[in-house]
Amino acid sequence: MDLTFYHENLRIFIPIVAGLIGFIIFWFTQKSDRLKQKYLNRLGQDKGSARFINSTRYLGGFTIGILPSVVYLIAFPETSFSDVGLTLYRDTIIKTILWIVGLSIVVIMLAFFSARKPENLINYPQIRAAEWNRKMIAGNMVSWAAYLLGYELFFRGVLLFPLVGNIGLWPAIAVNIGLYSATHIPKGLSETIGAIPLSIVLCLLSVSTGTIWIAFFVHLAMAWTNFLTALKHNPEMKIVKG
Repeated sequence: MDLTFYHENLRIFIPIVAGLIGFIIFWFTQKSDRLKQKYLNRLGQDKGSARFINSTRYLGGFTIGILPSVVYLIAFPETSFSDVGLTLYRDTIIKTILWIVGLSIVVIMLAFFSARKPENLINYPQIRAAEWNRKMIAGNMVSWAAYLLGYELFFRGVLLFPLVGNIGLWPAIAVNIGLYSATHIPKGLSETIGAIPLSIVLCLLSVSTGTIWIAFFVHLAMAWTNFLTALKHNPEMKIVKG
């Protein structure tokens, strides 16, 4: 058995392991009842819940996406942001915009159709506040954007592009599908299964355009629509002035 660890192995090792560590930090921070209770004791049920979830999303955006990307770029100084999909290319920018608009329309329509389903109202809004004002709504949407930027920077960026260059397109997509779908298990069977075709489509579009922006904006459109429609239809929640 050859146990030699070659420097090039890091191009596969770093994205997977760093992303795993980042997700563990985010997940168990978000699931910490002790930490959540500190927010609730200090700010009350609604504001405390909102502040706790928003804070953990910012943490997740950093630990899941930014941290693995920085580690990868430091380990391979010859690489740049474009090597993890954090760029736009002139020759694919029209294609990128068209896919963003087209897929966003599709996911928004799907979100509207599923808005009233009980399983959707269980998962969204993630912040279980009874009363929402404009500041809370805006804060929730901004934290979603920060989290999903890091999320897609990992899945469609640092986890995808380096692996495609080292193990090939479909093996890299297979790794992506497995990890991406696994992160949806806590949200139920339908989201876990639905993540599989979505992962394939977003990976192929990311590789063909060389950028993560299609995945990011489509995912953001889905998250915002799920949030706003669930907030509207949840009988235990209401929007208030102030």
